Amino acid sequence: MSQKHNTTRPFLWGSVTAFLAVLMVALALVPRVVAQGSQGSAEASDQALGLFEQVYRFIQRNYVDEVDPDVLIEGALRGMFESLEDPHSAYLNTDEMRGLTDTTSGEFGGVGMYISKPVGEEGRNAYIEVVSPIEDTPAYRAGLRAGDRIKAVEGESTSDMSVDDVVDLLRGEPGTEVAITILRGEDLEFPVSLERAVIRVPTVKWDMIDDTTAFLRIIQFTPYTDDRVREAIRDFQDQGYQSLIIDLRSNPGGLLSGVVDVASLFFDGGMVVETRGRVASENQVFNADPGQMVDQDIRIVVLVDGGSASAAEILSAALKDRDRATLIGETTYGKGSVQQVRRIGEAGFRLTMARYYTPAGINIDHVGVTPDIVVQEPELSEAEQDAYRRIREDRRVISFVERVGEPSESDIQSFIEGLRADGIDLNERYIRRLVRIEVNRVLNRSEIYDLEYDLVLQRAMEFLSGSDQ
Repeated sequence: MSQKHNTTRPFLWGSVTAFLAVLMVALALVPRVVAQGSQGSAEASDQALGLFEQVYRFIQRNYVDEVDPDVLIEGALRGMFESLEDPHSAYLNTDEMRGLTDTTSGEFGGVGMYISKPVGEEGRNAYIEVVSPIEDTPAYRAGLRAGDRIKAVEGESTSDMSVDDVVDLLRGEPGTEVAITILRGEDLEFPVSLERAVIRVPTVKWDMIDDTTAFLRIIQFTPYTDDRVREAIRDFQDQGYQSLIIDLRSNPGGLLSGVVDVASLFFDGGMVVETRGRVASENQVFNADPGQMVDQDIRIVVLVDGGSASAAEILSAALKDRDRATLIGETTYGKGSVQQVRRIGEAGFRLTMARYYTPAGINIDHVGVTPDIVVQEPELSEAEQDAYRRIREDRRVISFVERVGEPSESDIQSFIEGLRADGIDLNERYIRRLVRIEVNRVLNRSEIYDLEYDLVLQRAMEFLSGSDQ
């Protein structure tokens, strides 16, 4: 008993002494902070900066190990942005600024998905979240979806990682592989191996679904998106289209100017979006140009989901608020804020400067745009989740496609029967879609639309034909 007391005491007193030393330093600085409450904001800011300088110099002179001043400053800058509790505002070091430049240039090395990490929420949002996979990339071909959470990268949990940390792990030499663990829904967890590639961000794809229905997929908004959309519309006009489906699913957004230019093709002037912020220059109304390319009698349906974000939400909200289109799908992501990127030497930061407001005066930040007609992929039962997990873990679909190449109908039917015999009971449409995704991945083939398995697109076709009324 006494032996235990004697061994514990030096540690206890050492801890108390250290605590008192820290407390005395803190108390010495408190009056300067308290005094701020009764003075003007400019003077209070000066005192706060003075407080920062005192603490910075105290650490430099007294910390047990020598500290690189740049490390202290970067840590303080990161902490300042993190205190905003805004996932879109952050300090960016030299490497992160370079990575941002790579991304916005439209070509970079990685797996091809936009990710985010909601701040200040517990539980299901602790992990990095997939905002949207980029079309025709490894992540897209692997069947990753908006809303999937990346639980781990190479076995390392992402719960304590920042978005930039995960981006660094996902990027790498093209041709190398990275193993991630995906959490879908509440508890469907499965491994995915992605082969890194040079990512080239596409913008627009289009085709005619039938003699009168045009399909336009806008993948991202860039300075050139409106030119590509204009080219698509000319093609539709030449083919005598009467209705148009605009697919904005998994569109992460892009440039504000790009989406306003695209909106001008559908409106004869009038408001597209408004931005409001504390700085006067951020308070602006963005209007469509006079004259429209798409005739008013062309019926329009817009497809949206949880991966439709930012500029994609601006276009969908404008078309909905101004009664120009019917929205079908799922509620959008809810990224209704405007960021600016500023450079500080080789480093920099991004900061939210304003929020978007739709023509109806609605701010969609953290809320999203609600579709007129909600269509969701049916949720898997617990038994189906177990079946899906087994298929992924055992690489059943991958092995099947590796063995037969592009399968015939009889090959697929035999594969489904084999799964059933092994006790894997999953909806047949779901299995067939998994096979389609894997075949497209292996053959490096991209489909503009999938009328056979895409429930949202099927609903849009029913709406335009009037068969649902």
